[in-house]
Order: sequence, then C-alpha cells, then structure tokens
Amino acid sequence: MIKNIAILISKIKNLFYSEKFVNRLILFASLLIFTFLLSSRHFLFHTIIDDNDVSRINVTASKKVEVEDSDKTRAKKKYESLKIKPVLKPIPDNVNISIRTELGETLNSIQQIRDLQIDNSEKRKRIINLFDIKEQNYFVNLVADYLYMSSEADFSKLATNSLGVLNRILKKGITEADLLENKDEIIDKQINNSFSKTHRIAISFLVKKVLEPNMEEDKTATELAVQKVVSEVKPVIVTFEKGDMVVSAGERVKEVQKKALKKLGYNVNRLDLTGITGILSLVGLCLFITVYYLKNSESCFLKSPYPGLIALLAIVINIFAVALPEDVYPYVIPIPAIAMLLTIFTSSRVALLVTMLILVMLGVSLQYPLEYIFVFLLGAIIAIFTSNSVNYYRRMDMVRAGFDVGLIQMFVVLVMFLLQNNTENIDLKLMVMKMFMGFGNGLLSGIITLGILPLIESTFKIITPYGLAELADHNQALLRRLQFEAPGTYHHSLMVSNLCEAAAEAIGANPIMARVAAFYHDIGKLKRPLFFIENQSYFGIENPHEKLTSRLSKMVITAHPKDGVELAKEYGLPPVVHQFIIQHHGDSLVAYFYRQALESEGSENILEEQFRYSCPKPSSKEAAILMLADSVESAVRSLKNPDQEMVDEMIDKIIREKLVDNQLSESPLTQKDLKAVSSVFKRSLRGMQHRRVKYHEDILEELNKKNFNGIKQAQFQNEIESKVIKLKESIEENKSEG
Repeated sequence: MIKNIAILISKIKNLFYSEKFVNRLILFASLLIFTFLLSSRHFLFHTIIDDNDVSRINVTASKKVEVEDSDKTRAKKKYESLKIKPVLKPIPDNVNISIRTELGETLNSIQQIRDLQIDNSEKRKRIINLFDIKEQNYFVNLVADYLYMSSEADFSKLATNSLGVLNRILKKGITEADLLENKDEIIDKQINNSFSKTHRIAISFLVKKVLEPNMEEDKTATELAVQKVVSEVKPVIVTFEKGDMVVSAGERVKEVQKKALKKLGYNVNRLDLTGITGILSLVGLCLFITVYYLKNSESCFLKSPYPGLIALLAIVINIFAVALPEDVYPYVIPIPAIAMLLTIFTSSRVALLVTMLILVMLGVSLQYPLEYIFVFLLGAIIAIFTSNSVNYYRRMDMVRAGFDVGLIQMFVVLVMFLLQNNTENIDLKLMVMKMFMGFGNGLLSGIITLGILPLIESTFKIITPYGLAELADHNQALLRRLQFEAPGTYHHSLMVSNLCEAAAEAIGANPIMARVAAFYHDIGKLKRPLFFIENQSYFGIENPHEKLTSRLSKMVITAHPKDGVELAKEYGLPPVVHQFIIQHHGDSLVAYFYRQALESEGSENILEEQFRYSCPKPSSKEAAILMLADSVESAVRSLKNPDQEMVDEMIDKIIREKLVDNQLSESPLTQKDLKAVSSVFKRSLRGMQHRRVKYHEDILEELNKKNFNGIKQAQFQNEIESKVIKLKESIEENKSEG
C-alpha cells in the first residue's frame, strides 16, 4: 500500500515538473493574462457613462483640448457633395443620327397619309395611330387635323422647325432623368413663341415622339469630383478651454464630448460579455497559431525556457500598450525592440510571427488605425533583418540597427501621411512630429534591446552571441584563474579554441560558440592542476602520477569534466557551456593508464570499461569539433620534432580512432564535415609546429625571478605529495564505506 502511494506521488510529481505541463500552464496563463489586459481598458477603470450614454458626473476640462466634431464634419461633407452636378458624357453608337432619322421617317409617314385619297376622318385616325396615342382629347385631335389639313408650305415649315428644335435640344444634351422629370418643359423652351399655338403644339408632339437621351452620367468622373470636394472640407474642430464644462451630470453624452473625455483621460468605453468573448477568441487563435508553428517547424523553441520568454515579452509589450494614455500617440510603444529581442533569442521566423500576432491583438482590441499597424509591421521586419546582420563583438551595432529601423519608420510615416492627406489641408507640424516619433521609436528600441539583453540572459539562462562575446573576454574570472593557476591548460585551451573556431567556420557551425566552449572545456583541471602534464612541465615538477596506481590516476584524470561543470555552475556560466565541458571526452578510453594497468595487473584483471570516462558523447557539431581539436592538439604537441607528414598522420589517426570508438555517433557531423575539419586542423597545426630557442637551463630559477606567486620547486613538490596522500586516504574511506 505504502509502495503504491509512493509511486502515485512520484507520478504526480513527474507530471507537475514535466515540460509539457509547464508549457500548457504558460499557454493557459497567457490566454487569461492577454484577455484581461486587452479588455482592461474597457472595464478595469470606472467609466463615467452609464448604459444609456448618460453622464454620471459633471466634468470640466482640466486642460485645453481640441477634438473633431465628426457629425458636423460628416454633414458638411454631405452638403458639399450634393452641390456637385453629375458629370455627363455622350451616349455612344450615334444616337443623335438615329433620333433625327426617326423624325424624318415620322414626317415622311405623315406626308404619305396626307397624299392618300381617303376621307379626313380616316386620315385623322391613321395619324393618331402613328403617334401611338391611346386616349384622344382636344389637343390630339387639333394636332392631327393640323397635320393632314395644313398647306404644303405650312407642313414644310413644320418639318423644318421641328428639326431645328430637335437639333438644339440634342446639342445641349439630354439625359434620361431630364426626360422623366421635365420633358415638356425642355421642348417648349426651344420653340419660338412667334409661331402659332397649333404650330407649336404640333412641333412639341413631333419632337416628343422621337426624343431620347443622348447623354449619360459619367459615374467615375462624378465620384472623383465628389471626392475632391469632400477632401477639401476641413474638419469641424470643437475647442474646450481649461475650466469649460465638457458634460453635465444627467446629460446624454455626444460623440464629440466622448472624444474630449478620452483626451482628458476618462474611460468612456464599455465592453460586455460578448466583447470579452471576442477578445478571448482572438487571443486564443493567435496563441494556437504560435504553438502550431513552433510544434511543426521549430520545435526546439518549445523547450524551456523559450515559451516563458516569448510569453513574458508579449505580456510586457501588451501592458505598455494598455497603460498608454489615449491622448498619447502609439508610436512610443517599442514594438521593434520586441522583434529584435525575439530574433536574438529565438529565430527570425519566430520573431516575425510573434510580432505580427502581437500587432493583430493590439490593433483589433485597442482599435488602432491602420497607419500605426503598417508603420510597426515594416519597422519590425527591418528590425529582424538588421538584428541578424550585426557584429556581436561591437555592441553599438545594435544601436545602429535601431537607427536604421527609425529611418524606415520615419519614411513609412511620411508615406502614410501623404496617402491620407492632400497638399492643401496637410498639417506639416503634425507630420514632422509623427516622423520624429517614428524615428525615435526605432532608435529607442535599439537602446532598449542593448540594455535588456544581459538581464534576459541571466534570468532565463539563454546564451546569445553577445553573451558568448563577453565569455570570450580573457579577463573573465575563471579564465584569469586558469591563466595563473594552470597556465599550461590555459595555453592548451587557446590553441584548441583557434582550431575549433576555424573548423566551425569551415563546416557552417557556430564559430563563436566553438571558440568560447574551447576556452572553458578544461576548467575542471583547476581543482588539481598539477596532476596534468601540461602544467607539470610549466612549473617544472615531478609527475605525481608516479606515486599513484593506474586506477587512482585514471580517477583523477577522468574527474575533470564533472569538476568543470561544478565550477561552471559556481561561476554562473550558461548551461550550454556545461554541455561542452561534460561532453568533450565522451566515454573515450584513458589509453595511457589503461596500458599501464595491463602491464602491472595483467589483462585478466582489467576491464576496458574501468578506464573510460563516464560522460555523455558530443551531441552537437561544435561539441564534436571540440573533442577532436582537444585530442589532436594534445597528440601533436606530444610529438618530438614533428614534420608536416607526421602532423598529418597524427590528425588522421586521431579522427579515425574517434570514429572507430563511436565517440561521434551522437553528433550530426557528416563524412564531408570530417574531411573539412581534418583539412583545417592540418593547415592550422602545421604553422604551430616550429623550433624554439632554449633561453634558460633552470626553469624554476627563472620562475622565481619572475616572482610567480613566490612558489619554489620544493613547495610544489611538497604540495603534490600532500595531495597524493589525501587522495589515497579519500579513496580508502570510500572503499570502506561502500
């Protein structure tokens, strides 16, 4: 029973400490926090307006504010647009000719009826049918009688006058609307009053029968004319001087008063449950897109501490945006800084995606105009590009990147301002102010990024190129200790770092990471520096391993990776460096002491596994390069009077042995990479091997002259002997306890 409870407790503990659980907790917390923040401007602060848009209190202006009266501006624009008459254009297809032709055919038909030898009543009937008149009245009969009874001279005059009236109307232009509204009036205006009444009525009948529109509205030209007039209408500005009553208690609040209240810092918005649900859905969608992308494209950033970092940066920028007063332009929000930080700590693609989704959430929830969205979006894109191209050894490059972002944002502000305004009513003062705010935002983002980088690095334990550049400084505490307490190891680390950097560049790995890892890979030797041959030769002491068994010597030597990790943690080195320290030997064989043990104890009493490192194998290209460079540098340095051929053979031998021993089985190095690494090692090590002049016979005497910590040869020897005794006693105690 107790065992089952223990197992259950263990499973629950593992669940709560699992990475999936932590990520889900971060996701759920982010959903709630984002929703609360983006909704807070609407419901967190007490609003002065009730549900019926009635003010609860008297509000007087605490400062001078100017706001646009949108209703009056809209009404003024509509009034001006109604003044614009439609722009007309001729109807194609020769409509004027067809109208005149129809008039001629009508007159010709009347003439034929006049020439018929039939009674007058039949002629009248046919003429009336010609005009397609359903209801007959006095004027219809009058015109019909006139048309068949008039003399040839009068009829000819009627034809001429009718054509003249028609031509004048067509020349002036007539639309379908004109025909529907005042057709008779248009025709009557063109008939000469000196004609007899019957003659005028007959002309009107003839023209009315054939008249059709010969003009139509040019909707595009009319719309352009309306837009031109509307764009020239200046906004109606209402000014509230300091001390003026903006709204009284119990008064229904108008739109212009709401704008004034917003500028005075009052909350006038309301958000009901439906609105909060909408914001929750928007935030949930954005988080889903982010997680989906990371899971399917860049899953490495779903591992701790990246989800927490991404969420924290997004939350901070949301807090900044929500807390910003409504009368302050959003250009002060350092959106490019978020893009830069995400680029440095994650990748360009993640930075672009997250920044775009942040802009979507802020733009929709806080109702930002498109102007700000476009400026920040283009600024963020440039921020991502420039952050990828900076030189991490020069910190001011990040400020220069911010300067470039500022220039782009200033240009985009200018473009947006020109697109939204015309040359006649453009506000130059406002335009210049917004341009400088866009520039200042970019420059400030670069400075913020530069200042906050170390804080994020130390908090989240994420190493960046900037952090690597700092770790490469030889004034770092651990490197200073290595230089004075284990100078031989320090020199060896310098040589290895040069090999690692060159090899990493050759195969497309991270050269800065490889170089820094090489500096620190042997810091574990600081616990027992005199037990390593490179330091023994430097101080000129006897080899303490001559007084130890092979097994004890192996234990001392193989302890330095784990000792190094302990020192790295003590001095606050980032976890990524720990991996290089613990992996740079893998589980390789300590060959010298293994052979020594075989000679002294016999092969039947020795297992090879007893003389191997108990460390993980290299899991990255940089770690594998470090393992090879460490082995190659030590092996080549051990050669006496090496020539070029000996160096090349030794390098090939070391790489071949590591492959056969499966030390590179977990690293992503390919055969092509190994050939490139081998070539770089050969080229670099050839230059390191050259003869040196022996300046002094007694190195210990020379060290005393330099006053190297006042240590003499006898003191070194005594220190070694005491450490050997302590080491034996410690091992014996461990055996008795075990």
